[in-house]
Amino acid sequence: MTYDITNFGANRDGETVTTAQMQAAIDACGGAGGGTVNVPSGRYVTGSLWLRSNVTLHLEAGAILVGSPRFDDFPIWSSRWEGAGVKAGRAALICGEGLDNVAITGRGTIDGRGAIWWEQQAKAPGKIRRPFLFRVVDCRNVLVEGVTFRNSPMWTVTPLACDNVVINRITIINPPDSPNTDGINPDSCRNVRISDCHVDVGDDCITIKSGKEDDGRQQLRPCENIAVTNCTLVHGHGGVVIGSEISGGVRNVAISNCVFVGTDRGIRIKARRGRGGVVEDVRASDLIMDGVNCPIVVNLFYGCGAWNDQKVLDQGAHPVNDGTPRFRRLRYSNITARRIKFAAAYILGLPEMYVEDLIIENSSFFLDAQGTDAGPPAMAPGVPDLCRAGIIASSVRQLTLRQLDITDQIGPAISISKAKEMRLLDLTLRSPSIDSPLVNLEEIEGAHIAGCYAPQDASLPVQISGEHSSNIIVHDQEFDVDESAQATPVGQG
Repeated sequence: MTYDITNFGANRDGETVTTAQMQAAIDACGGAGGGTVNVPSGRYVTGSLWLRSNVTLHLEAGAILVGSPRFDDFPIWSSRWEGAGVKAGRAALICGEGLDNVAITGRGTIDGRGAIWWEQQAKAPGKIRRPFLFRVVDCRNVLVEGVTFRNSPMWTVTPLACDNVVINRITIINPPDSPNTDGINPDSCRNVRISDCHVDVGDDCITIKSGKEDDGRQQLRPCENIAVTNCTLVHGHGGVVIGSEISGGVRNVAISNCVFVGTDRGIRIKARRGRGGVVEDVRASDLIMDGVNCPIVVNLFYGCGAWNDQKVLDQGAHPVNDGTPRFRRLRYSNITARRIKFAAAYILGLPEMYVEDLIIENSSFFLDAQGTDAGPPAMAPGVPDLCRAGIIASSVRQLTLRQLDITDQIGPAISISKAKEMRLLDLTLRSPSIDSPLVNLEEIEGAHIAGCYAPQDASLPVQISGEHSSNIIVHDQEFDVDESAQATPVGQG
């Protein structure tokens, strides 16, 4: 059965707050056992609307829901944000908790009128709790389809602790400079499909989370079985991001057939000591990136919110405990990245917990030949600003780089330190400069380098150093390295 909100007195003049009338239609539909609440074309001003089980909120083409300018129209709702329990958060424009079979569909628009919230945030940093646009908690069978979301005051589409979530063919547009306006953030969810979406926002486009520190570990709600496909991701801080709140764990993530344009990072996995959790079995394939600062980032020293904390400042090994995050079985393949600004990839593990079993293969990285901008490829203390660097990795075990083409980098194409069980196979390394080795290895225990090709100069070396470097095979020749550096050819002429 269909319930039209105008039959409940909803005003479409774009000025009158009509929350009560729209909520009455939703409640009537839910009370009757379910159905569709229809929003015809027009402009409706509303505060928080609470969904009910078995209810589809359908926005016709030309229908626009606009967030109320009155902050009190978004009541206090105790819910988690970035993993922590929040007692003074505001309810989203559309929200629900503990529901089954809920949906928002159609070709209409939801406009959060975010500017008024961003202005207040600028005046009183940290004191304004802004509402999300769409937020459901502990729900099953959630569908978000077709709708356009604009100007979210905060995160835009944020399911928390939900099961069987489908987000399909939606558009999210928030200004590039709008603060914390992430696009789609599944948090501690299971069985999520995000497909055919366009996301252009002021923070991360898509972020996968699972709770912060003790909160995530106590609830034991991983984010798992996540598929992201056929999306265009524009201008965000990261295209697809995992973390940094991963205390419940993240596993079984597939990212495919996506285009990234002008995002700061492409695929970004981040955490730090204290967060705990395991990120495992992540596969990113068949991706196009254009104008991305750093296409691949894996960072276990993520500094935001802890720049002066020993968790990220101390480069020495810490004891391994429940707060030690773990990244393993990460796969990247069939990526073409052009006009890269800072670095092709930046991988940074912990001294006490290496990133394990990471493969990048069948991919091409073209550094911006005209680029002069420098910046941090990963947000961690001590990471230098880089311009057109290649692949950089430290504290990794079982790293494989295979069938890669790296072009127009400045300095080494591959720089790896503190690594174990490493393979560099069938690499084509093109550099405008011959002032440095194309492959620089330091403190490497076990490596096999074969089939690499440097078309500009057959004698360009692999440089190996470090008193603990050993068992290194370069083109079938084995080297154990003392403190003095040794060099061998990287390819045939």
